[in-house]
Parts: sequence; C-alpha cells; structure tokens
Amino acid sequence: MPNTAKRSQHRALRQSQPPPPPHEKGQHTHTAATSALVLLEDGEIGTIGEASAGEQIGSGPPSPPQLVDRDDARSLWLYHGNCLELLDAIAAKYPQGRFDCIFADPPYFLSNGGITCHAGRMVKVDKGDWDKSRGPELNHEFNLEWLRRCQRALKPNGTIWISGTHHAIFSVGYALQQLGYKILNDIAWEKPNPPPNLSCRYFTHSTETILWAARNENSKHLFNYQAMKRVTGKQMKTVWNIGPPGNGEKCFGKHPTQKPVALVERCLLASTNEGDLVLDPFLGGGTTAVASVRLKRKCIGIELDAKNVEMAVKRVESAANEPNELFSLSGRKGEFPGEG
Repeated sequence: MPNTAKRSQHRALRQSQPPPPPHEKGQHTHTAATSALVLLEDGEIGTIGEASAGEQIGSGPPSPPQLVDRDDARSLWLYHGNCLELLDAIAAKYPQGRFDCIFADPPYFLSNGGITCHAGRMVKVDKGDWDKSRGPELNHEFNLEWLRRCQRALKPNGTIWISGTHHAIFSVGYALQQLGYKILNDIAWEKPNPPPNLSCRYFTHSTETILWAARNENSKHLFNYQAMKRVTGKQMKTVWNIGPPGNGEKCFGKHPTQKPVALVERCLLASTNEGDLVLDPFLGGGTTAVASVRLKRKCIGIELDAKNVEMAVKRVESAANEPNELFSLSGRKGEFPGEG
C-alpha cells in the first residue's frame, strides 16, 4: 500500500459536541419527514424536499449524514450521522445491494446503573445515553429497523457479522430470523482476562457472541475455509480466544465497546476477498475501517458521535501509513492476527 497515495482534504466536522440521546424509541431518527436523501456520485448525501444538505434537525447529528473522510486510493469513506438515513439512501441508489460484508457492533443496551471492575477499581457501567435500554420492545424495534436496512444493502451473496452480549444478542438473533436472514454460525469470543464480577452473585462475564448470517436462505455465501484452517492448523472452531485491544489501538482515544483489530480482521478474512466492500453502520472508534485498510478491503463507515468520528479518522490515517506486510495469507500457523 503506497504511502504516496493522495488523500482528499478532510471535511471538517460541523458539530464539535457529542450528539444528544437517541430517539426515545431507540431509533436514531433526525430526518425531516418532508425530505428524501439521495446518494450522489461523489459520495456526498443530498436531499430532495424542504430540508437542505447539512441542515440540523433539532440539535442532533448532521442530517443528512456528512462525508467527513474520503480516501479514493484505498476506497474508504467515513460518514458522520444517522446510519438509518444513509442506508436508506444507499438502498435507493443500489436496489440490488451494495456491500459484500457488514460488520456491526450495535448498542448493547446495558448502561443502566450497574457496576463493573476497570483497572482494579469499581466503576459504573455507563457507556453513554446511546447504550441505555428503552425496554425490550423498543430495543427490539430498533434492531429490526437497522437490520432490515442492512439486509437491503447487502449483495445477494453478502454476509453480516453482529457482536453483542446477552443484553441484546438474543433480540438480534430473533430479528435475523424474522427478516429471513440465514444464520451461519454463532461465535463465542472468549476474553482471556475479563474483569471480575464484583457482586460475586454471577459467573464472570468472559465472552461475547458474534452472529454470522447470510442475506437469505438462497445466498451462496463466501467462506475462506483454507485461510481459517491455516490459523489453527485444523478446522477452526466457534470459540475464539482473542485478547482485548492493546495500547497501540487506543493511542488516539478509547471507545467503551472497542473491539480488537484482530477480531474484526478474522471475520473479514473468513468472509471477504481483497477489494470487497465492507460496511460498518456503527463505526465507533473505527476498528472495522482500520482492519479494512490492513486487509486491502474497501470500507464505508457510519458513526453518530462526532468525537468517535474524529478518533476513527485519526486511526485510519495512521493505519494507512503503516507497512502492509503485516502477515502472509499463505503463511504457517502463528502468522495470522489474533491466533487463538
């Protein structure tokens, strides 16, 4: 990946403060009812109707979503705004589907006054208002809405990965079935050194679930079986032991639910080829975009929070300037990221 690749000038974020809480129904809705969004050829989002491009509806994130970082050489586009709005615009422009793969880390709905252990200290579980539960019915309604849009945005043979804890993953799994996805695997991501359970009334939470699903029952999904087999020397199982993000992955800031790059890389290696287009509708701190840069995949990321977008842009810029010979797809056991 040449360091001399030209990057377009980054568009400044038009909002310096984090956005307000999501809509009370859990759907991050900030669009004007009288406007429609259009995905333009240059990646920008335009509107048809009364709302003009870049208009703020209330005090929320930009509506329509704004393209804040673009790298044509590596086919990377990062947006600030509501993923539901952008997905609607993408589906209208590409009715047959646009993405080969989606990696989504949606809200877990677990920030409700509990406690956990962080760095040896007792702290509140408060990741942000976006992570607070609105009740099981409204949480599930939100999961249905974003998954419905992702399904429209997937190519016929595309697949989606969704990570989560027990607070939300069962709703996600049920929504996948309701919408006609084909669930391919459920991965247990085992964390080697999880924080202890301070109440001593439960088992220590040491795993997260990652669901892998195809667009529908007719999808002929891609699975790079041999690449996965080379990681462990035999058929890879559905329990993955991968450590948390290292200090180098947090040098531009910390996201409360940040995933290790090695975890996302494994998902993308399993289900995509070089040059495939990946979507992350809840980009957070930019891990999916970083993994895409390292693996030579194209990527579109969408993030609601302005501070997270800034962090993601910095991480992607740093990853783009790193040497790309990080590992060899034809290498021996031990040469893959996150081997477990």
